[in-house]
Amino acid sequence: MAAEGPVGGSPPSRSKRADAQRNRETVLTAAAEVFVTSGVDAPIRQIAARAGVGMATIYRHFPTRADLVTAVYEHQIEACAEAGPSLLAGADSPFDALRQWIDLFVDFLVTKHGLADALQSDSDRFAALHAYFLDRLLPVCTQLLDAAVAAGDIRPGTQPYELMRGIGNLCVGRDNDPRYDPRRLIALLLQGLERPRTP
Repeated sequence: MAAEGPVGGSPPSRSKRADAQRNRETVLTAAAEVFVTSGVDAPIRQIAARAGVGMATIYRHFPTRADLVTAVYEHQIEACAEAGPSLLAGADSPFDALRQWIDLFVDFLVTKHGLADALQSDSDRFAALHAYFLDRLLPVCTQLLDAAVAAGDIRPGTQPYELMRGIGNLCVGRDNDPRYDPRRLIALLLQGLERPRTP
């Protein structure tokens, strides 16, 4: 079979690289959406259909399901990490920024269902992904909490890791019980952090 690419072995053009990157981003976005509704064991053809690409495109970027699952979560971790400073700069208050960021964090946790099972055969990969999760998101949560404390929006003393862990625990079981909405309890948790306003 003839090799893909320009004649003479020259590197792919910038437009081809840009197209490949767009395809990759499209696949990651589609896979994340499918994971929410169908879990990480969803058929690859379902992800391809959602992305509007052929299955060969997915396998070219992600040769194994574990590669795809890992890439989806790395992509979402990055999006969540990058959102923190943007929200802090644009929100009405640091507490509003924290609340909006936690909403994104919950979206991420909901799509995380089944991650451990999907990567069970590769415990090193799972451990590395968990470390990456903490390395990228703990500093963002710290920044948002510190800003909210400095602004007088919330009481001091909340530890970022405890907050993230607590929110994660509240999200457990959401998939198995349609009567349970963790966001309501998370809203109560955030209300408990808020410093009462003096009249």
